[in-house]
Amino acid sequence: MDARRLQQRFIELRSNKWFEIFVIFVIVFSALVIGAKTYDLSPFAQEVLYLLDWGITLFFLAEIIIRFIAEGNVRRFFSQGWNVFDFVIVAASLIPLQQADTALLGRLFRVFRVLRLVSIIPELRVLIGAFLRALPRMGYVSLLMFIIFYIYAAAGAFFFGEINPELWDNITIAMLTLFRVATFEDWTDVMYETMAVYPLSWIYYLSFIFIVAFTFLNMMIGIVLETLQREHERFSQESGEGEAAEVHRTEQRTREMALQLDRLERKLDRLLRAQEAQKE
Repeated sequence: MDARRLQQRFIELRSNKWFEIFVIFVIVFSALVIGAKTYDLSPFAQEVLYLLDWGITLFFLAEIIIRFIAEGNVRRFFSQGWNVFDFVIVAASLIPLQQADTALLGRLFRVFRVLRLVSIIPELRVLIGAFLRALPRMGYVSLLMFIIFYIYAAAGAFFFGEINPELWDNITIAMLTLFRVATFEDWTDVMYETMAVYPLSWIYYLSFIFIVAFTFLNMMIGIVLETLQREHERFSQESGEGEAAEVHRTEQRTREMALQLDRLERKLDRLLRAQEAQKE
């Protein structure tokens, strides 16, 4: 009974809005402590930051234990990806900083503690989920972009290699130059330099910018927006809030009514058959 009561208190604490806000505050404060360590500080300030760092680590450890007990089941806790992520970050933060072999690794994992904001704030989880689901489709677009880059880089190396070897000497350097053109970093200087020898070389640059900067980048944006919209709809359905959740509830009610009507039709059909059998 005491264990169940303790679990119920931890569930209430985990669901408490003020507790979530305090956890977010500690995560932000942890990021500030990490940033402060990059400055040249006095030994006293370094000792204070060291104590604060361990205090934050112990708080995160207590918080993950609260969530673990509130879940009530080990398999259920680790079946959620964000719980596994938080557990790994907190466990890695326990690496001591004073040992030379583990100091660098410990500092690195303490930097990653800032990412716990993603697991705490639902809106950030939606953004990360949309990004991860968009990656496969973005990969195909990126592959096609690489092919276009390769073709244009090969042509640029052939035609412009003698004009400026620093920009067009080989296909690797040419691809870096084209990346500069695609990001509009002083690309007109590159174009005017080749136009002095090949007046029609502007066609090369404008066609490349139109294909890569306008077409493929907009395709990337479209994929991200479409995936983000689907992720928002899924989150709304899970949380039971928003227009998508209302549409989902309406569809569910419609399906339930259709099932009930189907059952009524079957009952009426059986009754009619029974009446016909009695008449016979």
